[in-house]
Amino acid sequence: MTAVRRPFNFSAGPATLPEPVLRQVAAEMLDWGGSGMSVMEMSHRGKEFGSILERAEADLRELLAVPANFRILFMQGGGLGENSIVPLNLSRGGRVDVVVTGSWSRKSAAEARRYADVQIAADIGSGHSIPNDWQLRPDASYVHVCTNETIDGIEFHDLPRLTNGVPLVIDCSSHLLSRAIDWSRVGLAFGGAQKNIGPAGLTLVFVRDDLLGHALDICPTAFNYETVAANHSMYNTPPTFAIYVAGLVFEWVKNLDYAGKRGLAAIEQRNIDKARLLYSTLDASGFYENRVDPSCRSRMNVPFFLQDEKLNESFLAQADTAGLLQLKGHKSVGGMRASLYNAMSLEGVQALASFMQDFEARHG
Repeated sequence: MTAVRRPFNFSAGPATLPEPVLRQVAAEMLDWGGSGMSVMEMSHRGKEFGSILERAEADLRELLAVPANFRILFMQGGGLGENSIVPLNLSRGGRVDVVVTGSWSRKSAAEARRYADVQIAADIGSGHSIPNDWQLRPDASYVHVCTNETIDGIEFHDLPRLTNGVPLVIDCSSHLLSRAIDWSRVGLAFGGAQKNIGPAGLTLVFVRDDLLGHALDICPTAFNYETVAANHSMYNTPPTFAIYVAGLVFEWVKNLDYAGKRGLAAIEQRNIDKARLLYSTLDASGFYENRVDPSCRSRMNVPFFLQDEKLNESFLAQADTAGLLQLKGHKSVGGMRASLYNAMSLEGVQALASFMQDFEARHG
């Protein structure tokens, strides 16, 4: 019997997962490793889950080449939760600078104001490119940047190098594990897992050792990075099933071969090729439009608009029939959005590009 191809899911998150990972999860659902238990039923302090967590952390550290002076924390609360948890741990009640490049960094600034003196160091406003003129304070506790704006489709392809020893905090939720990270430029990185890594519920934090131990007194103990690090992410019950699935995704990435590359390098090259294909389709058309400056177009999230917006609903309905799902843009900006996370295959992007060209031919 011929296997039926699954639809291509372009959701911005929770997002598509690698099919081999989903099949392994299904196969192990009732009995993980001969334990007689599902991972969802295990004690988080038992040896079985301990081995899952240990391997997941080791694989993630290897994949992203995380230096030894960074702690990897498996937490909960998502990116929005970290908008509070980061200033509770790092602001020291002082100054925080935020570079606003879209919807998520704007939310981060608003939340940090509850705990610190926040300055907008630069603001994209109604523009579509990363602002160049940053007004940074040398005595700031940290500078916050969202390195990929999921809604707006803007990505930092090169991390800023700050001076005066001010730590850089990056919200990398929507491109975490899609490319390498220059850790020499980062003090803390965080991201929800539900884009490139696994199911919703897991948040990953990478924090440099010297930034531990400065939490405000009002910081909840379970959100104090020093406490979480000292307890190896086991101070409270972690999101065990999400960590298990994330670990399988890490193994999948490690074993991926593409264009003569392997592991994270293979994923990054495939992501470059997927984005290049979709943007070239958009740029060759007078029917569709992407408004982001080419210098900072996101590889992960590609917003685009039909010149004739009366065709939006028809486009979405026909795409859905063609097995191209979740292409509607965020309600705050409208239009369309295709998210090209790690698990989205090149075949899926080729199918989308072909559909877009055909739709234009029929309606242009």
